[in-house]
Amino acid sequence: MSQVFPRFDGDLYAGEHMVSELASEFGTPLYVYDAKVIESTYRQFTAEFEGIDLLMAYSVKANSNLDILRRLFNLGSGADIVSLGELHRCLKAGVQPERVVFAGVGKTELEMEAALEAGILAFNVESESELRLLNDVAHRMGKRAPVSIRVNPDILIDTGHEYTRTGHSESKFGIPSDRAVDVYLWAAEQPGLEIVGIDVHIGSQILESDLYKRAFNEVLKIANELDRKGINLNFIDLGGGYGIGYSDEDGIAMSTFANAIVPIVKDSGLKLILEPGRFIVGRAGVLITKVLYVKGEGSKKFVVTDSGMNDLIRPSLYGGFHRIEPVQLKDTNASTLVDVVGPICESGDFLARDREMPLPEEGGLLAVHTVGAYGFTMASNYNSRPRAAEIVVDGSEVVLARRRETVDDLIRGELLPNGTLSS
Repeated sequence: MSQVFPRFDGDLYAGEHMVSELASEFGTPLYVYDAKVIESTYRQFTAEFEGIDLLMAYSVKANSNLDILRRLFNLGSGADIVSLGELHRCLKAGVQPERVVFAGVGKTELEMEAALEAGILAFNVESESELRLLNDVAHRMGKRAPVSIRVNPDILIDTGHEYTRTGHSESKFGIPSDRAVDVYLWAAEQPGLEIVGIDVHIGSQILESDLYKRAFNEVLKIANELDRKGINLNFIDLGGGYGIGYSDEDGIAMSTFANAIVPIVKDSGLKLILEPGRFIVGRAGVLITKVLYVKGEGSKKFVVTDSGMNDLIRPSLYGGFHRIEPVQLKDTNASTLVDVVGPICESGDFLARDREMPLPEEGGLLAVHTVGAYGFTMASNYNSRPRAAEIVVDGSEVVLARRRETVDDLIRGELLPNGTLSS
């Protein structure tokens, strides 16, 4: 795995800038994204599928910062969204609505109306009840909603955590494959629906290409049966979940994945939609945090930082591993067994446990790697902590992509007992 944030003379760099200087200018905790890494990863990803009709619909939930969305949309990306808020972000960032697919099991009537008004490419429908409501909403608006049914192929795979397995029968996602044809036949008769495709998503952080090939073949069987019954699809949406390396392991080999999928796509004559999120932005982000205290006796020490589970919840929620290293590495930093913990009043507030690493000094900086996806986007204000700033580095250019929240931001919109706004 190549070093995204390289080190020169002991100092970590982002683009042409020393990370320690960025932290001095913008403070900590600080999310730093490398725009050139995002752009090169996007271009490498799409190049693997040259020769087929591909829509790369970036999964917005991975990282929804407007600056990053704008850069991806300028490269030609579409978007995979799961909420009205994500639709709003995408439209603000300049997405072409006809390159947007709307997923999620709990779409509301308001969300359906907004997406229909915007003119999105497709609703990836996840239940028969949702399909009925969407038909009613579209018919009332005098529109036809473009629909793609998300099929649950009952494929149970090891994604590393039970929460990231979405393609099996015990998951809340999708319509069982043995119901799909009947649901499509019903939809074809409705005045408010237009059938445009079929969708499948089997999980996240998947490293084996053959699993995608299996899922693709499952939905292709359904597409072929629909074709025999006079229902023609425009696309197959194979979802996302393409795994990356968080430590020394390799992510999914995209060339191998493409070699497995592209021939089937060409034979099908259908457009292919892919929804990478983590794969595009995950490695391009680093979280910079300041060491407040080093405590503990004996063989186990606690490194207390100014970043906690409210800034990065993956270690606590998923047991996610993130490589952590001092921003400025000195020869005097002896390797020690530590827990890297945050200031949150929870025992589950940690960034790493039982980690062998150079012991940092109080006041020093640590870099938490591979946080470009599901880092800030899952951040919260728990313990009434303002959320971190986000910056984007593009070579020599540095963009403040989100200012650091203030304590006044925390209470904005709340009401005092007399009914007046707090700010």
